Amino acid sequence: MQRKAILATILALGVAALGCSSGAPVDVQSELSDQPLPEFSLQDLDGALFTNGDLDGKVALINFWATWCGPCKIEMPWFVDFQRKYKDQGFTVLAISLDEGGWDPVRAFAEEMEFNFPVALGGDPVSEDFGGIYVLPTTLIVDRSGKIAFRHTGLVPKAKYETEIEALL
Repeated sequence: MQRKAILATILALGVAALGCSSGAPVDVQSELSDQPLPEFSLQDLDGALFTNGDLDGKVALINFWATWCGPCKIEMPWFVDFQRKYKDQGFTVLAISLDEGGWDPVRAFAEEMEFNFPVALGGDPVSEDFGGIYVLPTTLIVDRSGKIAFRHTGLVPKAKYETEIEALL
């Protein structure tokens, strides 16, 4: 099933009623994980390849998002702050857009939000490689050894992310 159809189905089943479309912090699902980060190679905004090897030895926040996603728009300024605050401690954010419109809307949004971290464009194969990304935003917190420590679907409070990042740093 196509990602867009799955997302539409999820919204129809009531995820929006839980607060995701309103922007209220709603963590649809959080889970501890110990899975290794999958191998990936994605093109970033500058046309360079960004791979899982670029995260070696770093704590990373990997966020799956789209320009049309309301909760994603709420989180992005937080991620800009995290990148600024923690980058010198071996931390990075990677934002993987699942926009189907290509680079134009993603590039415009990244410039408007003044992203200070890598942005890549994903799609259905990338979504599946990461265990199936069916709800946006979905955020993974990765430890220095390359294992996914936390997986969140939906909008979570900024403080929750900060607590997890600081614990891994």
